[in-house]
Amino acid sequence: MEGKMKVAIMEDIGKMGFTERDIPTPAENEVLVKLEYVGICGSDLHYYESGAIGDFVVETPFVLGHEPGGTVVEVGSKVTHLKVGDRVALEPGTTCGHCEFCRQGKYNLCPDVVFFATPPVDGVFQEYVAHEADLCFKLPDNVSTMEGALIEPLAVGFHAANQGGAHAGQTAVVMGSGCIGLVSMMAMKAEGVSKVYVVDVVQKRLDKALELGADGVINGKEQDTVQEILKLTGGAGCDLVIETAGTEFTTSQAIRMTKPGATIVLVWYSKSGEMTLPTSVLVNKELTIKTIFRYRHIYPMAIQAVETGRVNLKGLVTNIFDFDDIQNAMDQSIHDKENIVKAVIKIAK
Repeated sequence: MEGKMKVAIMEDIGKMGFTERDIPTPAENEVLVKLEYVGICGSDLHYYESGAIGDFVVETPFVLGHEPGGTVVEVGSKVTHLKVGDRVALEPGTTCGHCEFCRQGKYNLCPDVVFFATPPVDGVFQEYVAHEADLCFKLPDNVSTMEGALIEPLAVGFHAANQGGAHAGQTAVVMGSGCIGLVSMMAMKAEGVSKVYVVDVVQKRLDKALELGADGVINGKEQDTVQEILKLTGGAGCDLVIETAGTEFTTSQAIRMTKPGATIVLVWYSKSGEMTLPTSVLVNKELTIKTIFRYRHIYPMAIQAVETGRVNLKGLVTNIFDFDDIQNAMDQSIHDKENIVKAVIKIAK
């Protein structure tokens, strides 16, 4: 497909603009996707607000966005499983396929991954993208492309739940009720966890957690979170904690609220990069600490969970912004976190 496309670029810290680029031509193993929705992720906001995450430093102009959903409009010559008109969710990381991690199936750990919106790789706040067809997953008829865009954060939630060994009969706690906390809660419920409680200090976010299926919520500003969890579990403590808040205080709480032998999954980058934690408690309880980095082999599972109604991704979205309004979308997502839990950009009109 020949022609130009509109691309939103980060021109500087806190400043968005637009430019035109050529519509990409798909390679033989790729498809060209007309993007319809792209979610705004916390990492997009971090790059936009500070210009870097760890060693990944933005050099402007830079294209943000890595949570895309859209429709196939052109198919590479060797692609057989997709056709023009198929609606797809795009997994944003292309890996080498031959390193030790890729060979082990742990492709999310590939050192040569090319991941949308991770400097220096541009993201997908744009009208079209050519992407590896094997990383474009066809959506069922009852799953919209907006939900398709949110399969990416949901995959993080399922990977966290899987790393924690989530299963029926457990009592679990999610620390933090932002987008990743909410998808982690929904993933655990979809996998049969009996009770999932969500902790935050923003009541509106806790209300959203209840709306999406949490069994109960705790406002950490008003209640003693550890004592509340102990009370809810008859003094035993919980079996699993997914920690998404990313603070030393909440991570220490996670260690103290678990029962012996429990698992804690860390799903965050802390602002300081270092923490002082109650390691004696951790050791005495023989707790398992796990971490996650993105996800692997999750998209089919996540899509099926949405298709069957076990996960309500539409309910996660609090704000939809037009593509032309992307500057406001980014600014509002940073400055109104009490009300904006998950925002998406509507690319196609």
